[in-house]
Amino acid sequence: MSKTNKPAAGHDIASAQEHIHEHGHYHSPEHKRKVVNRLSRAIGHLERVKSMVEEDRDCADVLIQLAAVEAALKSTSKVIINEHIDHCIYHAIEDKDMDLLSEFREAINKYL
Repeated sequence: MSKTNKPAAGHDIASAQEHIHEHGHYHSPEHKRKVVNRLSRAIGHLERVKSMVEEDRDCADVLIQLAAVEAALKSTSKVIINEHIDHCIYHAIEDKDMDLLSEFREAINKYL
């Protein structure tokens, strides 16, 4: 949703208003579901790592499970970054919101 309160193409105002952030964008229920599912997968892998350590499992097996955690988090990050570029950055450029663009640049720098 842009600062003019127009929903992005394919989204109605009622559903958009449920998901508005302080800078005027929203995430579709489908996007949120994808992110939550990926985070749940990462949490499941991490819980498994914890159990493996508690069970004194082989270090190589623990490392393989940790790699699964990292892959799940990286995948989640890609989904979030792509969504942010496709919607939030698009609207920031459209609205000439340089603060939001700077915030995103800072977030990417911290992430990388």
